Amino acid sequence: MKFLHTMVRVNDLDESLSFYIDLLGLIETKRIDVPEGKFTLVYLATAEGEPEVELTHNWGSTEEYSDGRNFGHLAFEVENIYEFCQKLMDAGITINRPPRCGRMAFVKSPDNISIELLQKDGALPPQEPWLSMENTGSW
Repeated sequence: MKFLHTMVRVNDLDESLSFYIDLLGLIETKRIDVPEGKFTLVYLATAEGEPEVELTHNWGSTEEYSDGRNFGHLAFEVENIYEFCQKLMDAGITINRPPRCGRMAFVKSPDNISIELLQKDGALPPQEPWLSMENTGSW
């Protein structure tokens, strides 16, 4: 058995692609437009390739998706969690669970999917402003 991908429904494909590609650094590997079904599938991966995240955009849908708590989260390893979180904050992304421990943080996608960020090769030494930062919202 091989794990292939996780599917996430998104309301605004452009906004979601900006988040996953421009901010998280994922790469679009494949796009499938299905006019008869009125939906688009966009597959994203890290530079290593697998597994992938499949964004499903249902054209014209006004359905509001839940906050994703029943789904759980997507997890990505990052080179430097402090620098990565700062980049997200500078782009207007709320750090819901700051990396106080130097190892783990949580943010939300535009569609409220929890994204866990994990420091590569173990925790960095705790440092400010992260050490004193409070949680914001749910994660």
